[in-house]
Amino acid sequence: MNFDFPAFLVLACAVTGGIWLVDAMVFAPRRRVLAPTDGSAVAVPGPAGGREPILVEYARSFFPVILIVLLLRSFVVEPFRIPSNSMMPTLLTGDFILVNKFAYGLRLPVLNFKFLPIGEPRHGDVVVFKYPQDGKTDYIKRIIGVPGDEVFYRDKTIYLNGKPQGQVALGRYTGVASGAGMTGAREAVETLDGVEHHTLVRQGLPDLPPGCRVLAQGPVKVPPGYYFVMGDNRDNSNDSRCWGFVPEENLVGKAFAIWMHWDGERDGFPPIAWGRLGNLIR
Repeated sequence: MNFDFPAFLVLACAVTGGIWLVDAMVFAPRRRVLAPTDGSAVAVPGPAGGREPILVEYARSFFPVILIVLLLRSFVVEPFRIPSNSMMPTLLTGDFILVNKFAYGLRLPVLNFKFLPIGEPRHGDVVVFKYPQDGKTDYIKRIIGVPGDEVFYRDKTIYLNGKPQGQVALGRYTGVASGAGMTGAREAVETLDGVEHHTLVRQGLPDLPPGCRVLAQGPVKVPPGYYFVMGDNRDNSNDSRCWGFVPEENLVGKAFAIWMHWDGERDGFPPIAWGRLGNLIR
């Protein structure tokens, strides 16, 4: 079961804020002595209510913290952890990344309604999105095709609107820790509509992973409001070649930086790749 953290934050914010507000408007005044016998209006703590209830004290303390986390996570930046090798060599298992939540517009949490359009995804962007098959699981891939594009993939080469996207071979890749299994794959610098990034492929394997049939009959055209995405680890990625397009409303944001890397299969302790910390994602 996927834990709906945004819904939890909204609920927690509503509950703590509601308790604090109701107490401030209704119960707090009753905890004061209204008027002494001489008619003066002096408000001091007294037996009418005593000290603030512990529930209200906790609600008043936690509400601002929860609200700030909700606002930052919903509209500014959200952290994610990379769980697989599908984006190697750009991203490795154990990378902790930051995602820009306003790059493609601001959305209301939980409702996912875009109330402020800002920008549109471009070729080469690395994006986090909700897996179209269940609408809940977070996936991360690279934007290959935008609405109106014709996309095809043949002989380990992307064809965008009929034009092959250039590649420069770098040689054999050497993987480490959780990515050691990719040792020997061919690494290349791919240029996608002017955007350079690194990819991995296994020579001799079919262009379409087993069970992936989206491109089996030839090029496909990306419909309005959808995107075609692929992993940089081309022969080890469950992507648009397998299940189709990503709806615009499923986009979570644009990945832009690695802030931590922790891979339990890395030698030594702590198992941190210090050189990856602070790297920008391209």
